[in-house]
Order: sequence, then C-alpha cells, then structure tokens
Amino acid sequence: MAQRRIPCLMMRGGTSKAACFLADDLPSDVTLRDAVLLAVMGSPDARQIDGIGGADPLTSKVAIVRRSARPDADVDYLFAQVNVDSATVDYGQNCGNILAAVGPFAIERGLIAPATPLTQVRIYMENTGQLAIAEVPCGDDGVEYAGDTRIDGVPGTASKIVLNFLDVAGSSCGALLPTGKATDRFDGIDVTCIDNGMPVVLLRASDLGRSGYETREQLDNDPELKQRLESIRLQAGPRMNLGDVSQRTVPKMTLIAEPRAGGALSSRTFIPHRCHASIGVFGAVSVASACLIPGSITAGLAQVAGGNAPVLSIEHPSGEFSVALQRNAAGELAGCGLLRTARLLFAGEVCIPTHIWPCKEST
Repeated sequence: MAQRRIPCLMMRGGTSKAACFLADDLPSDVTLRDAVLLAVMGSPDARQIDGIGGADPLTSKVAIVRRSARPDADVDYLFAQVNVDSATVDYGQNCGNILAAVGPFAIERGLIAPATPLTQVRIYMENTGQLAIAEVPCGDDGVEYAGDTRIDGVPGTASKIVLNFLDVAGSSCGALLPTGKATDRFDGIDVTCIDNGMPVVLLRASDLGRSGYETREQLDNDPELKQRLESIRLQAGPRMNLGDVSQRTVPKMTLIAEPRAGGALSSRTFIPHRCHASIGVFGAVSVASACLIPGSITAGLAQVAGGNAPVLSIEHPSGEFSVALQRNAAGELAGCGLLRTARLLFAGEVCIPTHIWPCKEST
C-alpha cells in the first residue's frame, strides 16, 4: 500500500532543526495531527529510527505555519515539541530557535514576497499569543542564507536574522514572575521562577552540590540530580500557573553559576530531563531577564553592566548566547532582541503509513 506523502521543508533555526509544514498540508483535527507528527518524527523511540527526528529534543521539533488573518501579522506560527521517548506532542511553549526559520520558510513557501536587502516578516506565535518581527536577508532569488554571522552551537557562518520580540513577558504563565516573588523555595532550595518568553526555574548549582560547569554528558548521567530537579519542577509547575507539568516539557530547569568566559552568567538547562547542548532562545531571554530582577537568585553570581539597553551573554555548554534587553524609564523590562541564523536543509515530501492518515481523507 502506498504511503501518504506530505510536503515538508526541513530547516535549521538557530541551534535546532524542525520539520516545517504549511498548516493546510496537515490534518485540522488535533488528535490526528499529533498522530501524524509522531509518525513523521518516529516517536516514541529513543533513536527515532522510523522517522526523520534526530533522537534529540533539539531535532524533534515541528513548525506549522499559515498566512495570518490578523492585521498585525503576516503569518501564524505554531510550534510543536514532539517527545522522543513518549507518544506526546507539546504545544505549551514557544521555540525561538525555530522561530528564526519561520521567516525564511514563509518566503520559501510563497506566503511572503521577498524584498531586498531585508524582508520583514511579522510573526504571530500561536503558542503564547505574542508577536515577533523577523528581519530576513534576501537577494533577487529569495532568501540569502550565506553570510558571516557565527553563533555558538552551529558550525560555520550564515546570514544574520534579527528577531525582535514585542512584550513576551508572562507569555505562558501570565506574568514575568508567575509566583509573584523573585525567590521561592522548594525542597529546601531557593529558586527563581520566571517567564520572559519561556517558563524557567533557575537554581544555583552550588545549592545542589554541583559546580554548574559540568559537561552535558556528566549531567545526563547524574540520576540523583535529575530526581531532585524533577521534584522541584513538579512543585513549581502549578505555582507558575502551568498546572500539572508531569507530561509537559515546561518549565525548563536551569542551573546557574558565576560566568567563566566573560559573560553575565553560566547556565546548564534541562529540557526537561536531558541537558541542553546549548540554551534555547527564549530560555536565554528568561535567564538574562532574571539577572536584572532585584532579589532573584542570580544576585552575587551575575555580572551585569548598567544602562537602559544591556547586552547579557549567557554562557552554556557549547558557547554563549547574547540577549539584548531594554529597560523603560521606570527601569522595568520593556523588550528584547536576538541574533540568529537559519538554513534550508531539504525540501520534499515526508512519508507516513496510510493507516495513520489515509490518503482518501482530506485535511
């Protein structure tokens, strides 16, 4: 029996990869769509051997894009995190890395006409109801992927994509500090719960008997630490207005320590049970934002310059991630901007068994 073929672009956005689809090419029924995405990625399976996922949360991602009906947006972007090891698809977060690929995808698929030298793409992030503006370099033939911008976690260079975010504070939890406090305490450990685009729980590594400079492999092979982090995560989730997070990938758990390479802070992030090879875009924004909040657990660790537009370098296992924050006249967080890169990896059709989505059925 023939398989069902679905148009798909595989794109790298920042330090992640995603299967990118037009919304009209997927089922409109959410349950069926989830089954399709699980089949596309090959989940649940630790190797994702029967799909196109890369056996890692950073490469088991999906972007679903459509032309927007909103007057303030060009396209709508729905991010799906496909779990590697379980048959679940999580829509409870944004992914700023994959966001970097949404503008190029929209241009590649004809949703936006390219303009030289920069095409502005206004993106409505469905997961959290927020807006971003991507500035995508374009030439006469469309998206210009070649350039001299280098980001940690990606070999080589590519063209610079600027992402400007409009008020992402509390996008998932309803407030920048969803518990109402700069510091909370779970299992005897002080934490800062924050959401400036991504729900994150910050913990001082030293409070857990770790340095905060361990390798990804060391942390992934530390079951005692993981058990303690999960206990705190399950308690913090409801306090952050996220409800029961036992089957969700948020909040992210981030160990922090003093910077070692001239940055503002050193970080190790779990998503939620495996150590991130770097740090997510919105995760970096939330961590950087905590450095500016009086009373947070970053006090005494973070190295932060003054001014109304500080640039904070968040160190992570494979380098650093720079976040540009803006303060308003009252000294409160008012916005943020990031530099990313993206690349089209392949264009074609991904095939799934017809018993999951029969060819005769329409979207």
